[in-house]
Amino acid sequence: MIILVQASVLTVGLDGKNEVLRELPIRLITMQSGMKAARSLKTEKVDSVISKWDLDDMEDGRFLRNLRAVRPEIPTIAFVKAGDQAQEIAARSLGVSAVLTDEADDELFRETVANVLGLRDIASIKTIAPVKNSRYEKEKITK
Repeated sequence: MIILVQASVLTVGLDGKNEVLRELPIRLITMQSGMKAARSLKTEKVDSVISKWDLDDMEDGRFLRNLRAVRPEIPTIAFVKAGDQAQEIAARSLGVSAVLTDEADDELFRETVANVLGLRDIASIKTIAPVKNSRYEKEKITK
């Protein structure tokens, strides 16, 4: 099966959470440091950036603030700490395209990215696997 890449996405500081995005038709560029990500943006063409709000080398959303100041046209998704209203308000005030908490499940993350990128046909991708002891599993067994 051939999947055509429809967008390039840079993720910063997501610590493996970005693996769920490999199911989407995107080219995934992963970075851990805000400084390295900023340097890569000088040479890489990206269609979207997804970043943790507090990076080890750039706290308080500094990476996203700098990015929005220089490249406001790039759709961005911010991951904030769950329950931290100050981070969420700051991210939304910055004008990012979407805000998710670090507790967001894989499906919500994947759907949000697909929607931000305009991958409408892909937005409903779900992993189809029955959950043990789920209603589906019980119906299958009793039928």
